[in-house]
Amino acid sequence: MVEALVTAGATAVSVGVVYVMAAARVVKQYERGVVFRLGRLKSSVRGPGFTLVVPFVDRLRKVNMQIVTMPVPAQDGITRDNVTVRVDAVIYFKVVDAAEAIVQVEDYRFAVSQMAQTSLRSIIGKSDLDDLLSNREKLNQGLELMIDSPAMGWGVQIDRVEIKDVSLPETMKRSMARQAEADRERRARVINADAELQASKKLAEAAKEMSEQPAALQLRLLQTVVAVAAEKNSTLVLPFPVELLRFLERAAPPPAAPPPAGAQPPSETGSAESETRQD
Repeated sequence: MVEALVTAGATAVSVGVVYVMAAARVVKQYERGVVFRLGRLKSSVRGPGFTLVVPFVDRLRKVNMQIVTMPVPAQDGITRDNVTVRVDAVIYFKVVDAAEAIVQVEDYRFAVSQMAQTSLRSIIGKSDLDDLLSNREKLNQGLELMIDSPAMGWGVQIDRVEIKDVSLPETMKRSMARQAEADRERRARVINADAELQASKKLAEAAKEMSEQPAALQLRLLQTVVAVAAEKNSTLVLPFPVELLRFLERAAPPPAAPPPAGAQPPSETGSAESETRQD
């Protein structure tokens, strides 16, 4: 009798151990367990830790609740201003409802990836090239809204979408480089012309001041000589002021008036008179 009880107890313990081993499941901290009993979804989602399911009756599917980083393959498209570009992006999303992510969509990762590619192509067609290159924040927000709208029905929340790179054809790169170079040259010419204008105004004011004080020109000449001599050159070029030439021109006597037409020179007249007296 005792042996039968011991045997029954050992059998029950063995069956219990086998049952626990078959029914035991461990859900990690970043996971949630969705249980299907005979194909029907159980309302309660199993949290992290140790849990039990009915063997051969229940089926437990674990869903990762971490933020998933998924690269979006590069998409070729034509912008609104008819420029062919190749754009790739990266999307960050996470599951907020484990039951919806399993029931509503067959593979939520694949669905999010396809939706991201479609939305990226749509954004390319609606944007200009300048927006893709310089206004990415606005495009990222628009892309996030386009993907997040259907993803909410799948129990997935889009955390962030970023456009990584915009590839342009080589011909377009050369055209943009020439345009940038021409724009820089235009700005340089405008700045140079503005500097010339300001310098000419200052020079005009300086000339006006020097014209009122003639000694100022001589002082400026001496300053120029000192500046040139400080370079220790073997040859010293001394500028000659125009005002000095004008002073010499005023100081010189006026030229003699030319003789009237038909009049003979004094020497010839004197010789003629001497010849007449001898006769």
